[in-house]
Amino acid sequence: MITNRKTVADLRALKGKRQLTMLYVETLDEARAAAAAGIDMLSIIQPVWTPQMREAAGDCFVQVGLLYGELCTYEDYLRAAHSAVIIGADCVYCAASLDTISKLAAEGIPVVSHVGLIPSKATWTGGFKAVGKTAASALAVWKHVKELENAGAMGAELEVVPDRVAAEISKRTSLIMLGMGAGSGADAQYLFAEDVLGCTRGHKPRHAKTYRDFAAEYERLQTERIAAFEEFAADVSSGAYPAREHTVGIADQEFDAFLQELN
Repeated sequence: MITNRKTVADLRALKGKRQLTMLYVETLDEARAAAAAGIDMLSIIQPVWTPQMREAAGDCFVQVGLLYGELCTYEDYLRAAHSAVIIGADCVYCAASLDTISKLAAEGIPVVSHVGLIPSKATWTGGFKAVGKTAASALAVWKHVKELENAGAMGAELEVVPDRVAAEISKRTSLIMLGMGAGSGADAQYLFAEDVLGCTRGHKPRHAKTYRDFAAEYERLQTERIAAFEEFAADVSSGAYPAREHTVGIADQEFDAFLQELN
């Protein structure tokens, strides 16, 4: 049994004392690597959240994302949240209404929501760009944080907000602020594993930092994969495969007896 997983109370006790590390992961290998590296928190969306992922996540505190748009009613969210918790989620991510968040919290389910740039609602703040760069916009973010507090949320993802704004908000709220592109004043630093590993090509968010070049390695492996398949096809065509070492033998007398019976 896992005994060293942090609880919501543990995370709250760490607020203002040290920054947490958080990664969005999608595979068992990523979850295992994060656990081995001592990452504090993982974000995993519900379609890939399984008992195997819980085991792979080890001592990491896991936030399970409930899919906005695929879930609609409060009952949808409640069933999905309970399902996630039964598997071992430590909290759920919910970008639904304050009313839904409040009802989930009333059931004792730890809920993390989202402020600042909210991808599923970005049209309201001008698209995929920073939020909070004016006093009015920054105050709107703060108001949203207070609304989430009142709704009973335990935390919020704080995405692409000026660092000074994020720092002031984080120290004035009881919510655990999970910063993504929000500077060092948030309570956690949250990145996508695919950005950390360099799996993506093309546009990367300003706040993303790449530590490895997995994309180049995947391209190299794909080249090797194609070459191996081509060599296999060529061996079949030339008769080089299968060779004697790839087949099962039979004693001559047994084969002769087999042929006699056939004939």
